[in-house]
Amino acid sequence: MSDTAAPQHQSPQPMPGRAGAPVNRTAARVSVALTAVLLTALTAVVYATVRAGDNHSAPARLLAGYAVAWTLFAAAVVAVRKAPTRLATGLVLTGAAAMALAALAAPPRTSNDMFRYAWDGRVQAAGISPYAYPPAAPELAKLRDDWLFPTGGSCRGWGLTRTDSGLCVRINRPTVPTIYPPVAEGWFFGVHALSPSGSRHKPLQVGGAVLAFGTTLALLAVGRRRGDPRRAPARAALWGWCPAVPFEAVNNAHIDTLGVLLTVLALGTATAGTRRGALLGAAIAVKLLPVLALPGALSGRRSPAQVARVVSAAIAVFALAYLPYVIASGAGVLGYLPGYLQEEGYEAGDVHRFALLRLLLPDAAAGVTVIVLLILTALYVWWRGDPARPWRGALVLTGTALLLVSPNYPWYSLLVVGLVALDGRWEWLTVTMAGTVLYLGGSPSHGFPLQAWAYGVAAVSVALGACLRTASARHLLDRLYSGFPQGT
Repeated sequence: MSDTAAPQHQSPQPMPGRAGAPVNRTAARVSVALTAVLLTALTAVVYATVRAGDNHSAPARLLAGYAVAWTLFAAAVVAVRKAPTRLATGLVLTGAAAMALAALAAPPRTSNDMFRYAWDGRVQAAGISPYAYPPAAPELAKLRDDWLFPTGGSCRGWGLTRTDSGLCVRINRPTVPTIYPPVAEGWFFGVHALSPSGSRHKPLQVGGAVLAFGTTLALLAVGRRRGDPRRAPARAALWGWCPAVPFEAVNNAHIDTLGVLLTVLALGTATAGTRRGALLGAAIAVKLLPVLALPGALSGRRSPAQVARVVSAAIAVFALAYLPYVIASGAGVLGYLPGYLQEEGYEAGDVHRFALLRLLLPDAAAGVTVIVLLILTALYVWWRGDPARPWRGALVLTGTALLLVSPNYPWYSLLVVGLVALDGRWEWLTVTMAGTVLYLGGSPSHGFPLQAWAYGVAAVSVALGACLRTASARHLLDRLYSGFPQGT
């Protein structure tokens, strides 16, 4: 035998993991490869789903596509957590961009709100306030074209309606003024101004893709800013890969996405001062729902001066955004908002508000109870919230509001998706899923309370998630995990 000892086999050195612990290189490669495969499948499902038909002609196919997309999304988010930070970031951005492009493959499929956006932009470009006249008004006849106001055919098809005067139109509620706040109207005008002639719905969809991808970038920046870069990609993926984003933010181009981006910037990049208040004021002037993030923005801030700075800045920006339109239209800037609240609010029909509370309370008491519960939740978030994590209180209040009100419009919960991506509490995504099931599931049949079941499951999921995050539950899970061989 040689006196020289045989060289020992050197095992590959582990790479640093997400929390500083070593991660096997092979496991990391498997994570990256598996995530890439899942994202490819998810992108293909998004593409196929938006091309499958609309919510009137093919609701079952859409619902099946959404279900597969959500399953792939959940698997991809789990898989990417073991990937190295730099590669995970690249996967998050690539996947978000790919799904946004896939959602551009068809016209809007489940909502015709976009047509009102296009009309409001056109009206403003003509120098007319969008709050002044409804689309069917004769004063705006010169602005009509064959896209939004088809003149041939039977006026039958998805998104088409005929007014009492016989006018065929794609715009919903064509006989009432617009409902959208001024920052949203500014976005509609800007998109119209930059759109080539005859481009129809596509510029608004592209604008939605830009906003959605910009929100993903903002979430990654917030993760780095708060000194937690290793978790940032997986959390940003909760927005960038969430099926609600390509379907609602891009394909349907819902303006809610702009409000989400401004809210993420307000809570994630600004301190509790004038800048945070200004960004929140702008978000509220996109769509009123981000007002629910205001108590979260004030979490733990008991100084009257700090509270005053945030609130006064929000009010000032909101008021200044409305000022030009108030000058042009006066009280007409309220548009159809009062009528919308009555129509969507609270009259008997296929979908009721306060579905969960109405299981326990009479209809007359449900509305008052919701108001009281939301006020108490807002006070708790403000007084006991964590000032280092203002998005957590914003998520609790916004998610609770949607659970209690139980809307059947899934795009209302895009704000919840953005706040989940900031906070990591994925169980709140079931609120978005509940709205999707209710919207595509249609009217309840044979007395089946679909709305109560959908939001009831979401409420149970949120409660279960909260229980699992308690210290005792985490300790139990750690003990169970320690019994498994490492790497499994």
